[in-house]
Amino acid sequence: MNLIIDVGNTLIKLAVFKNGELQIKKTTIKGDFFETLSEIKNKYSQIEKCIISSVGKISEAHLTKLKNIYSVLVLSHSTSIPFNNEYATPGTLGVDRIALISAAAVEYPNKNVLVIDAGTCITYDFLSEDNNYKGGAISPGLQMRYKAMHTFTEKLPLLEAEPIGKYIGSSTIGSLHSGAINGICYEIDGFIAAYATDFKNLTVILTGGDAHFLRDRLKNDIFATSNFLLQGLNHILEHNKH
Repeated sequence: MNLIIDVGNTLIKLAVFKNGELQIKKTTIKGDFFETLSEIKNKYSQIEKCIISSVGKISEAHLTKLKNIYSVLVLSHSTSIPFNNEYATPGTLGVDRIALISAAAVEYPNKNVLVIDAGTCITYDFLSEDNNYKGGAISPGLQMRYKAMHTFTEKLPLLEAEPIGKYIGSSTIGSLHSGAINGICYEIDGFIAAYATDFKNLTVILTGGDAHFLRDRLKNDIFATSNFLLQGLNHILEHNKH
C-alpha cells in the first residue's frame, strides 16, 4: 500500500492506493494533518511507502513524523519519472504538472495526451505519443478571473461562479458570469482544437477543482477526473520502487 500526500497552499490531500486502486481520499487543513494521518495509519497498517508533492510548504515537523513511520519520497525535479521531459526549463516545472503528466504517461501509453488542470490557474500540458513531454500553457483560473475583475476595477462586484444559460449577459452580473465562464470555455475549446489539428487521435483529460463545473459547457469530448494528480503521484512512487 502507498500513501500519497499532496500539499497545497491551504489544504493537504491524503490518499491510499493498493495495487493501483484508490482506497481512500481525505482533505484536511494543515493544523489537522497529524490527526488525519493517525486515522489513516490506524486503518491502513500495511502502508510502507509514501510520496509527498508540495506546491505549498510542508513543515519539518510533518516531514519528520512521516519519515519516522514510512519510507518517504519527496517529489522534486530530480525524481525519476515515467516520461521524457523536454521542457526547456525543467527546474521550473511544477511538481503538480509533473504528477499529471506521469499519470498521462502510465494511463494512456502511446497516445497524444493533453492534460488540462482547471484549478487556481489553468494549466495545459502535452505528452506526445512517443512519451515526450513538450510543455503547454498557464492561464488564470475561474476564481482568479472573478477576483481580477473585482480587484482591478472600481465598481465591479466580486462574484462566485454559478451556472449560466446563455452567452449574452443582460446585466452587469450576467455579463461578468458570461465573461468569466464562457471566456474559459472558449479558451479551452480553442486550445483543444489547436492541439487536435497538429496531433492525431488526441486524448484530452480535464481535472482540477473546476473540472466538473466546466465539463458540460465544453464542446469537445473529454475525460473528466478528480483524482488524476493523485494517480500520477502513485505512479511516480511505483516507478521509483524499482
